[in-house]
Amino acid sequence: MARDPESIQSEIEKTRDALADSLDALADRANPKRFVDTGKQQIAVKLEDPKIRYALIGVGAILALAVLKKLFS
Repeated sequence: MARDPESIQSEIEKTRDALADSLDALADRANPKRFVDTGKQQIAVKLEDPKIRYALIGVGAILALAVLKKLFS
């Protein structure tokens, strides 16, 4: 049973549009800027945790003291 050329052309156009939509969605998902923004959000959430925040402050203070000691020794 042969299909008419118009229905074949219509099917091709629908498939092409669906493929274009899929490629646009993939390009949006794979955008490096999106990865950076997601990473920034995750880091911001981690830094809101008092355990992590105070641990980093402590490490920074120890490093600052070590540098000062090295400079004045």
